[in-house]
Amino acid sequence: MSSKRYKNLPEKTRDLQSESVDKLIPILKQNCTTKFDESLDLNLQINNKQKKSEINIRTVINLPGGSSKKVKIGVVCEDNKSQEAKDAGAEVVGGDELIEEIKAGNINFEKLICTPGMMIKLSKLGKVLGPKGLMPNPKLGSVTNDVKKAITDSKSGQVEIRNDKDGNIGVSIGNKSFSDDKLILNFNAVLDALEKEKSNNTIKGDLIKQAFITSTMGVSYKIKLGKSI
Repeated sequence: MSSKRYKNLPEKTRDLQSESVDKLIPILKQNCTTKFDESLDLNLQINNKQKKSEINIRTVINLPGGSSKKVKIGVVCEDNKSQEAKDAGAEVVGGDELIEEIKAGNINFEKLICTPGMMIKLSKLGKVLGPKGLMPNPKLGSVTNDVKKAITDSKSGQVEIRNDKDGNIGVSIGNKSFSDDKLILNFNAVLDALEKEKSNNTIKGDLIKQAFITSTMGVSYKIKLGKSI
């Protein structure tokens, strides 16, 4: 049974013509009628079925307008880097003992960073970390000796973009409380990152087939693709 709040939202918005994101953001904010600070989320479908291969995109971007998501960071490192990791804001830090905890299924973090020297030991836990999307990856900046930068980036608006097996990508560009300008900056950053991935993967035709934007408890609108200013 739908709530009174939901019944008051616009109906059949997916049947509307696509519109630029700068015009949709104020409408989405009007629809955010809950008591909490709803997030504004992109839902993109990419053209991942190519003639010769299937495209799998996985990358990270630093949202210039910031991110409201608080991420609990775990760091596997040598003893001489433990204090650096703690000072940078990592909540869970350790070496061999942390690896043993992870092996036992004690995972108390949402993102894991690892130094190259410890990665050999950690890589044996692929069956534990892999399915959860927590295995550190050099391409994503989570295997590094510069743990301070990796932690700072993760805490200050870095998000991962990754498509599922059906070619769908979901990513938040911020919250209702963000200014329109910051939300647009984040939206453009996502498009820039995907355009770079298209070049890297030599994709034929358009990478994004369709795009929608919605708020946490709102309804979805079709986006007219193209960067906004």
